[in-house]
Amino acid sequence: MTRERIYLFDTTLRDGQQTPGIDFSVEDKIAIAALLDEFGFDYVEGGYPGANPTDTAFFDRKRTEKANFVAFGMTKRAGISASNDPGLATLLQAKADSICFVAKSWDYHVKVALGCSNEENLESIRESVEAANNAGKQAMIDCEHFFDGYKANPDYALSCARTAYEAGARWAVLCDTNGGTQPAEVRKIVEAVIASGVPGTSLGIHAHNDTGQAVANSLAAVEAGVRQIQGTLNGIGERCGNANLVAIIPTLALKDTYSNRFETAIGPEQLEGLTRLSHAFDELLNRSPDHQMPYVGASAFATKAGIHASALLKDPQTYEHVKPESVGNFRKVMVSDQGGKSNFINALKRRGIEVRKDDPRLDHLISMVKEREASGYAYEGADASFELLARRTLGSIPEFFKIDSFRVMVERRFDSHGRLKTISEAVVKMEIDGDTVMSVAEGHGPVNALDIALRKDLGKYQTEISDLELVDYKVRILNGGTGAITRVLIESTDRDGVRWWTVGVSENIIDASFQALMDSIIYKLMKNRQLAGRIAAE
Repeated sequence: MTRERIYLFDTTLRDGQQTPGIDFSVEDKIAIAALLDEFGFDYVEGGYPGANPTDTAFFDRKRTEKANFVAFGMTKRAGISASNDPGLATLLQAKADSICFVAKSWDYHVKVALGCSNEENLESIRESVEAANNAGKQAMIDCEHFFDGYKANPDYALSCARTAYEAGARWAVLCDTNGGTQPAEVRKIVEAVIASGVPGTSLGIHAHNDTGQAVANSLAAVEAGVRQIQGTLNGIGERCGNANLVAIIPTLALKDTYSNRFETAIGPEQLEGLTRLSHAFDELLNRSPDHQMPYVGASAFATKAGIHASALLKDPQTYEHVKPESVGNFRKVMVSDQGGKSNFINALKRRGIEVRKDDPRLDHLISMVKEREASGYAYEGADASFELLARRTLGSIPEFFKIDSFRVMVERRFDSHGRLKTISEAVVKMEIDGDTVMSVAEGHGPVNALDIALRKDLGKYQTEISDLELVDYKVRILNGGTGAITRVLIESTDRDGVRWWTVGVSENIIDASFQALMDSIIYKLMKNRQLAGRIAAE
């Protein structure tokens, strides 16, 4: 049976840039475009050349090698010929393979936003597509507000899509710009568009996530006949985001409902790089990956309850809808106060720690974890601290150094210019190979000062932690009042791109932070030795 081709259009660099708090530099765009191109997307939309300095510079400096590189912009303005429209000229001259024009398809917007007649808008669509084709560019039209426009005036919305297609547009893309359309409506309206004379092989879907259904709407459109899907990496975008291509791609590839009928450019080998792609993108954004992201999140194939873990170890299909490795992820059986022996044995095995089920040390470890979690620790979110605890209980960890004491001071004072400043200073006294070292540091706050002091002078270990970076710091108050228990969770990384989490709990936030900081450093030193051992064995 011949499967129909679905084309994947990524608009991360254009529509994704509308996300609050995200502002790509030219270098960011170059790096992200390379990720998208290497992964195998059919289309990569680079932005709006001429609209801002960043996009203009990006189009001057970079284009994709394999993917069709797309410039985005407006159709020609009403009342001006295509040859005299400066905005259209910029798009035609851009270093792009295709041009995606945005066009109004809701007559209300034509009147209010454009201030022209319905026929003039259709003329702008027609002449813009023809101009792009004549310039050797592949033309496509984003029919903005198409679904709302169809519900208000179906004849006019259909005429916009049909005009684009008849003028020679490769794609007429139906946009749920407000993100409020429901899957059943999408399916019905797409079917109406196809019945009006625009074939599904020339239709695309562009869904926003304002009701949490952008992925569902995109798949409903595919079922109804469209053959191009637009979306973004990790679902970024303005308001609630765009359709998440990281969820759509594996669904099309791994679910029989779709994989038996359709195919994309993403083969099994590329699909195994999906988790890496998603996380690399978050790294470029300098944010932590969403642990509960479908398919690629750290919790996507995680289980916590003991009865689930026991069944999972017997047959993964009992609690997994696809194989984790098919998307480059892995199974994670978490340890917590809800976990049984199966959880712990699997978690330890994944870390290279073998232990028998009847080993009394295992019972001791389980008891310790449950007792410590009852007091506020959370090892399911602190994998490195759990591994350190397990190795100390079941084996041993070298004592790299010993902390004798630490002191943190916060002083508010006037500086020499009469300005009020708050100064944080930390002093750490430690022993390394029998030698006493005193380290003093100032920081932006007490925890920052303590972190700097801890890592300022570790003697022979100093070069080993030079690439250690703390990337996230979270504090949670576990109960109320001035004597509250505080839990600190720290996320760390190094030049290998490995991330690990450590935890500390105390009535004192500085002490809790110190515990998590110490675990992070010790885990890094231990990891270095494990890596050296593997290299030596090879």
